[in-house]
Amino acid sequence: MAIDSQPAASGVDVSSVQKLAANLSESVQRVIVGKSETIDIAVLALLCRGHVLLEDVPGTGKTTLAKALAASLDCQFGRIQFTPDLVPGDVLGVNFYNASKGEFEFRKGPIFSQILLADEINRATPRTQSALLEAMQESQASIDGVTTQLPQPFMVMATLNPVEMEGTFPLPEAQLDRFMVRASLGYPERGEETSMLDRFRAGEKPDAIKPSTTAADVLAARKNIDGVVVDDTVRDYLLDIISATRNSADLRLGASPRASLALQHAAQGWAAMQGRSYVIPDDVKQLAVPVLAHRLLAETTTQLRGRATVQIVTNLVESTPVPIERE
Repeated sequence: MAIDSQPAASGVDVSSVQKLAANLSESVQRVIVGKSETIDIAVLALLCRGHVLLEDVPGTGKTTLAKALAASLDCQFGRIQFTPDLVPGDVLGVNFYNASKGEFEFRKGPIFSQILLADEINRATPRTQSALLEAMQESQASIDGVTTQLPQPFMVMATLNPVEMEGTFPLPEAQLDRFMVRASLGYPERGEETSMLDRFRAGEKPDAIKPSTTAADVLAARKNIDGVVVDDTVRDYLLDIISATRNSADLRLGASPRASLALQHAAQGWAAMQGRSYVIPDDVKQLAVPVLAHRLLAETTTQLRGRATVQIVTNLVESTPVPIERE
């Protein structure tokens, strides 16, 4: 029997995390019809200090999802439209000379927000893309030798159009590795699209969403998630999956140590969102694809056979033995 019971972690209030996550998901679904799994992944990343890469065709609601999540939190929302002529100063901000005061002043860029939408991130040059690296990893920005902490909670939601390649720049592996999860909304079902049309005719828009929680609640939830128990057996199972990506003949780049940390932390968050103070193997299995697939590089021969990293990770997870509960 697979492991499904562990002693409760002392001082961990997972019920508050579960309630907060449910409220956020319900609030966002006022404007995003269906797609509860993708919304839950975005909420998970927020609660686990992670960032989200939304890879999908135009018009599926990526921007609406980011705005709705920010509105649900009553957090500051920032948006950067990435274009080839965008420079790092447009992201971080610039020091300018104020002639009336006779001194330099710093004008903050859009990165000094709490929910940051990096729209079509692959349309900017690698130099501009790299302006986000420090912020995503350390929640700070350095401009002209001065380091400033970013407001908390801070999360980047970047959109990526996988279809249109003209005028785009590939995201480097170092950038991809800093996104905790990759998600996709996809096209809605017929019934969902009908409901969407009815809602928007009635005026349901992200601007109309009332906050369902606060930034302080999110920060408290993060501390509770940190205390969720990861048993040694479950941790070993997680590491077996990570090792499998590094030894797979279908991959030329396996999962990094940062990926191991992300998968463990995401599993803790997912367990708390389900009302558990401990992680089970199913949490790891559930999150392996959204956490790992975008970080990996398939061998050329594998790509020619049409096997994407999503399928490779799925196969590796299925072939990795699940730990058994000790009698």
